[in-house]
Amino acid sequence: MGTTALVLPLADSAADLDTVGGKGASLARLAAAGLPVPDGFHLTTHAYRRFVADIEARIGDALREDDSAALIAAEFERKDMPEEIAAAIRAALPPGPVAVRSSATAEDLPDLSFAGQHDTFLDVTGDDVLDAVKRCWASLWTERAIAYRARNGITDVALAVVVQEMVPADAAGVLFTANPVTGARTESVVNAAPGLGEALVGGTVTPDEYVVTSGVVRRSGDLLSDAEVLELAGLGERIQDLYGMPMDVEWAVVGGRISVLQARPITALPEARAEVWNDSLRGDYLWTCANLREAVPSVMTPATWSFAKVLAQPPIAGHPMTGAIGGRFYLNISVALAVGSALGLGLGGFMLQTTEQYFGRIPPGVELPSLPMSRLAVLRAAIGAAGPFLRQGREYRVKIDGLLASAPDRAERLHAAFRAASTPDDLLALWKSDVDGVLHVDARVFDAGARNGSMSSHKVRRRLVKLVGEDDATALLTGAHGAAGELESLGPLLGLARLNRGEITREAYVRQYGHRFADEFEVSAPRPAEDPEWPARQDVGIDPEELLARQAAVRDSAWERLRAAHPGKVESLRRQVAKLAELARERERARSEFARTFGILRAFLVRVGEVTGHGDDVFFLPFQETLRVLEGDETPLASVPARRAAYDRYRALPPYPTVIRGHFDPETWAADPNRRSDVYDSSAEPLGDAVSGFPGAAGVVEGVARVIHDVEDGALLRQGEILVTTVTNIGWTPLFPRAAAVVTDVGAPLSHAAIVARELGIPAVVGCGNATTRIKTGDRVRVDGGRGTVNVLDR
Repeated sequence: MGTTALVLPLADSAADLDTVGGKGASLARLAAAGLPVPDGFHLTTHAYRRFVADIEARIGDALREDDSAALIAAEFERKDMPEEIAAAIRAALPPGPVAVRSSATAEDLPDLSFAGQHDTFLDVTGDDVLDAVKRCWASLWTERAIAYRARNGITDVALAVVVQEMVPADAAGVLFTANPVTGARTESVVNAAPGLGEALVGGTVTPDEYVVTSGVVRRSGDLLSDAEVLELAGLGERIQDLYGMPMDVEWAVVGGRISVLQARPITALPEARAEVWNDSLRGDYLWTCANLREAVPSVMTPATWSFAKVLAQPPIAGHPMTGAIGGRFYLNISVALAVGSALGLGLGGFMLQTTEQYFGRIPPGVELPSLPMSRLAVLRAAIGAAGPFLRQGREYRVKIDGLLASAPDRAERLHAAFRAASTPDDLLALWKSDVDGVLHVDARVFDAGARNGSMSSHKVRRRLVKLVGEDDATALLTGAHGAAGELESLGPLLGLARLNRGEITREAYVRQYGHRFADEFEVSAPRPAEDPEWPARQDVGIDPEELLARQAAVRDSAWERLRAAHPGKVESLRRQVAKLAELARERERARSEFARTFGILRAFLVRVGEVTGHGDDVFFLPFQETLRVLEGDETPLASVPARRAAYDRYRALPPYPTVIRGHFDPETWAADPNRRSDVYDSSAEPLGDAVSGFPGAAGVVEGVARVIHDVEDGALLRQGEILVTTVTNIGWTPLFPRAAAVVTDVGAPLSHAAIVARELGIPAVVGCGNATTRIKTGDRVRVDGGRGTVNVLDR
């Protein structure tokens, strides 16, 4: 057998499973397909077999001993590398440091990953490569590798070695082309850590996580840019298409250039289970819906959330400003507080008061989460956001009057155009010519207008409260609706009264107010304008004009009391209050037209459903996926049943707490008879004595906990107990078959340990932070690996 049989170029067509092992065959396939794989070569299984030929009998003898792994390792260490193999390696070796990776013939297979069972050596140079190769070969006979093969009935195995140019990574990690925990095939999941990523795959750090759905990135850190994450997801799609199945991809990035280090099929990928719409799992944040619930009172469909995300403020230093928790809209006020702290304003006093004025009062006893954010990161984010923010302000000032005046006519024109559209191409053309502008320009302008002047209102109110108290301050600030102009939020009510008195026609009412109702920003909800009987079913009760007159008398009395107590301040305050009333009318008018734009978006989707025959399925697609359907790609529709189920599941729950701190499970909260509707704080004593972390491997199991801090104490773990420990890395793998479930303080959903747990069908919850302190040996616990929760049932 010649030298070419010992060494093969990386992309060689002869690099098959038997010759170069699973990892090598995969890298050869990737390189041949043009994926960005570091250059290198294979040392084939023929080289391994030639090396072990004269020690094979001693390996067999050692396997009968208790310390077989150590005895076999010594055999490999004592034996010199044959000169023929050494010469072949030296001839193929590239200049500079290399990575030396094991590649077994039973590795990286569709039904068995063998992830991390054999050794890899990084940054190796010169003749040290020869020693690294021998140590890779010896790793075929470690205790964990032998146990793994025995468990899976593998007897005939050999080991090749892949030698590649070393990538001095700025960041590295793992990409899954399907969500390995939920089974969602529509999501790519990226975990990233600084440097070479060894701590990540070993499970000793909690990484940044990025989830990509339909080109939209959800993130829990800022190590990677959106462009890098999307490039990774694109590479993942290419690799998945190449293999025809979901893939686990190890990668590294240096200087913005991404390299693919390894790819293997995802083993034990669960069937896509119920979708989870829960951004509270992205980090320890303080969320509120105090000023949102009146505008968005219900669980949002995916279509509505996709529109809302276009209008949301972008993340700051990787931290999200908005989120959907159990499908409901929340604001992340941790970021605002952290920005103030980074700029020297502190977390209390002025900053806290300002935050509470905008987002509502933070209940006493809720600890504000620490969100370290450097001044540099804040300034960088502020500079990045300044342009769009200033541009939005300019757009508002320049366009608001014209847009407000033309909005009703534009809406009628577009509704007529939608009705006339008869093909998907017609609707795509309308999106490009009109609807995209409604979403990305008009809606942004109206959104800016709906928030205009709110800070001034808070300042004047504080001054009035100091002068006359809460009741009179409230009375003085009424009167936005009156001789100076109408307040749009009273329009539908006053319009109904006028309709009942015969002063306006139903058509006039519908044109002016038919887009206003309780759930006006949910695109799946029919508008009053769509229901001819809607006005007739509304019971106005007391004439609202009478109520306005009563309030005017209360307001006049309050002004008289202010004049009596502070005569020199009345005129100045009247001018300020009049200005606030004018701003309030502008805000309410902008909000009304903002709601009208969502009526336009709804009408577009309704017509898409009619033209394509998919009906209300379109409300369960982000609008980006709806456009793909119009282009002829119907694959997104496969996700509709799971999304409908998630929507129905969340809709069946009571409204969640106004303020949420940390990870929140809506279903666990709803099942607790002692739940609070004002606040949930995961840092306080958990509901039901629970511990929460990241979903590592799906499944629910009850059993007795065994807390083990050191792998050397692994013999204490009994069959069927639940292993609770600080961290599980590859050295703990031999214990997994005995464990009914695995729970860790530290870890990542995509670490090798979590992969192995999923492969073995063992539920796992990782990264809990406090599992080993809250759970004691002997406690009876329930582990839900899919939700990432551990409940103590009995101590």
